[in-house]
Amino acid sequence: MKPSLARRAGAEAFAAFALVFAGCGAVVTDTEYDGALGSVGISLVFGLVIMAMVYATGHLSGAHINPAVT
Repeated sequence: MKPSLARRAGAEAFAAFALVFAGCGAVVTDTEYDGALGSVGISLVFGLVIMAMVYATGHLSGAHINPAVT
């Protein structure tokens, strides 16, 4: 059974929020602490958040991580 549109859109919105929040947080942290993360650390944050969100929301919405697609 396919999840409702509201459930799919909610999952996509949550995944997009998590990606933007963690990614921007990594950039701000890197800036505030004089390059503590570096470009590799920031890239890892983005990649790990995408991996976690695909695992968490993929079964609901296909894990596009873009509410407009859903």
